[in-house]
Amino acid sequence: MDLLTPDLGLFVWNIVIFLLLLIILRKLAWKPILKSLKEREKGISDSLASAEKIKMEMAQMKNENEALLAKAREERAQLLKEARETKDKMINEAKDMAKQEAAKIIVDAQAAIEQQKMAALTEVKNQVGTLVVEVAEKILRRQLENKSEQETYIRQLSNEVKLN
Repeated sequence: MDLLTPDLGLFVWNIVIFLLLLIILRKLAWKPILKSLKEREKGISDSLASAEKIKMEMAQMKNENEALLAKAREERAQLLKEARETKDKMINEAKDMAKQEAAKIIVDAQAAIEQQKMAALTEVKNQVGTLVVEVAEKILRRQLENKSEQETYIRQLSNEVKLN
């Protein structure tokens, strides 16, 4: 039973050693351990605050990027719309110019046809006039008394005359 009941001297020496050890540890080890724990705690809290700040900045950047993307899409749509309008305008202008040019060509062709027609009519009139004069001249040179001879002579002259 000696083991279960400690001696008073042993008990006092254990307390004295424990107190000395506690004082030595407090002076030499406890303050540096607490200081390093506080520094570590401060570093962790600073890191968490920094991470939260970065997270907020990332969310803000994400919102800004989404706004920029929406604006870019809107500008692209506007540019495409303007390009389509410009294309349609150019096509319509080209069609109008083609129609005007075709109408001008038709008018010029009709004028040329009319001029050629008038020239041909004038030429035919001149030839008919020349033929009439020639026939009249020949008839007057030869005055026939008999009507049947005049008709025969006129037929003969008309067969001789070449139409150009």
